[in-house]
Amino acid sequence: MTRVMVLACCIVWLAGCEERVRPSVVPLATDSLPSQESWRSTVRLTDSARVRAVLWAGHIASYGAEQYTLLGDSIHVTFFDEMGKPSSTLTARRGRVDDRTRDLEAYESVVVTSQDSTVLRTDRLFWTDATRLIHTDAYVEITSPREVIRGEGLESNQSLTNYRIFRVTGRSMAND
Repeated sequence: MTRVMVLACCIVWLAGCEERVRPSVVPLATDSLPSQESWRSTVRLTDSARVRAVLWAGHIASYGAEQYTLLGDSIHVTFFDEMGKPSSTLTARRGRVDDRTRDLEAYESVVVTSQDSTVLRTDRLFWTDATRLIHTDAYVEITSPREVIRGEGLESNQSLTNYRIFRVTGRSMAND
């Protein structure tokens, strides 16, 4: 029994003699941290009790003092028309919302699909909440049941029923 006690005392004594390794601490500027964060969340953008858009993002980081929100880990937005019916959906890898205007910037693999199966593909797109218009100066490709159009820059309503491409670089007619 005494051997066990002596051995236990030696183990405790040796454990107390070892050098403790402390992790390095890197100070973070608190103004660079988001004021709120959430994961796999849904946000409804409304006006006068009418839903204008429903946004889902894998990660949402809100910066209250700067009044913007970063969206990451995939985003999905459903836009609604004045009657409350879905008019189009947008998917992208990342985005940013201006918290003052509720305008959305989506980037990386942006795809907008309208209710009539028109598909817009680009790498960067802006949606203006007040006018419900989308625009970009980036390369775009629109595929509709009637045609395929490629170009640089676009303005459109959010349902993709009335769009204008500024510098058309390619066009093909779909087979009837």
